Amino acid sequence: MKFGIIKERKNPPDRRVVFTPEELVRLKNEHPEAVIKVESSDIRVFNDEAYRNLGIEVADDISDCDVFFGVKEIPVDYLIPNKKYFFFSHTIKKQVHNRKLLQAILEKNIELYDHETIVDANNKRLIGFGRYAGIVGAYNGFRAFGIKYDMFTIPKAETLQTKEDLIVRLKRQILPNIKIVLTGHGKVGMGAKEILDGMKIKQVSPDDFLNKVYTQPVYTQIDVLDYNKRIDGTKADSNKDFYQHPEAYTSDFERFSKVSDIFMAGHFHANGSPDILTREMLNAPDNKIKVVADISCDVDGPIASTIKASTIADPFFGYLPSTGEEVPYSHPGSIMVMSVDNLPCELPKDASEGFGEMFMEHVIPAFFNGDKDGILARAKVTENGKLTPRFAYLQDYVDENVVSAK
Repeated sequence: MKFGIIKERKNPPDRRVVFTPEELVRLKNEHPEAVIKVESSDIRVFNDEAYRNLGIEVADDISDCDVFFGVKEIPVDYLIPNKKYFFFSHTIKKQVHNRKLLQAILEKNIELYDHETIVDANNKRLIGFGRYAGIVGAYNGFRAFGIKYDMFTIPKAETLQTKEDLIVRLKRQILPNIKIVLTGHGKVGMGAKEILDGMKIKQVSPDDFLNKVYTQPVYTQIDVLDYNKRIDGTKADSNKDFYQHPEAYTSDFERFSKVSDIFMAGHFHANGSPDILTREMLNAPDNKIKVVADISCDVDGPIASTIKASTIADPFFGYLPSTGEEVPYSHPGSIMVMSVDNLPCELPKDASEGFGEMFMEHVIPAFFNGDKDGILARAKVTENGKLTPRFAYLQDYVDENVVSAK
């Protein structure tokens, strides 16, 4: 088995990589029969010499490899027919802008394994950059707060090296007795929590958050039944009821928008679930939220202020609730929004290290144990020039019968 680590070619450049030099050494030690090549790259956070110094072959041409590992979408012209590829294709939700990519993958008889489709037997995702999105997103939320109120200026996350560097910068700032509400208990939400806890911000229960006044900054981390309620007024026993019947619920987030200064959105929002933070809530006279760090970044989704994805270069914009339109974030009536959709790119070293560890644990063994746990079988999107049965729902998308998709 020959594994190839490909150069990232999507713009803007992404400095992350699936495997760090150290993880490739581990791969070779655990599976001596594996052959590994790294494609030369001038943008990767680990330079060519970092790999060569540890005995990893670096070459301009790695086309003789069987399996290729990348992070972001690969330009169609660089796809090699009859190979296996792992990368984020951003096609499994029928994203129209990547339709040609999936069509080319099928035409070139490529086996595609999307990082998003690597799941266990219970369909729980096994790898991803969510934790680092949460870490950087929370940092950016505080950066936005400092700018909006002209209280402090901290450097962009991309100019720093590690999570610890971010926390050091944040701990130097003196915060007023603000309230921060965080949604989500997955990798994204828990990544944001790492920043809040690293800053030693006090965590309080949702009830105390709603009803008590504090002399220090506090945060609460809430789950779906904290910010949604059944339309019929009955109480659900568990989150399971919400996941099975999202149409029976409506948002109850307004009670949090009335007392929160910063909203950090780290939730997963499934199709059919009610919107969480509406324009009406943000436009209400008693709305208190002035900064929204939408780490999940679903454009035109459950957070009304996320009307676009912002960029690492230009991460903040203003949202005017009265019109629902973008304005300068300096506008006195605006909500300051951070909705960068590629946050882990700002912390490429940490993100790459974490991603490689997960990949080594959950995916690489499948190549050498006959895929006994079905990891590769479940993740395979295309095979023999066709969609696999698990992803047959994408056929109308491939056939260009889908008008639009997020």
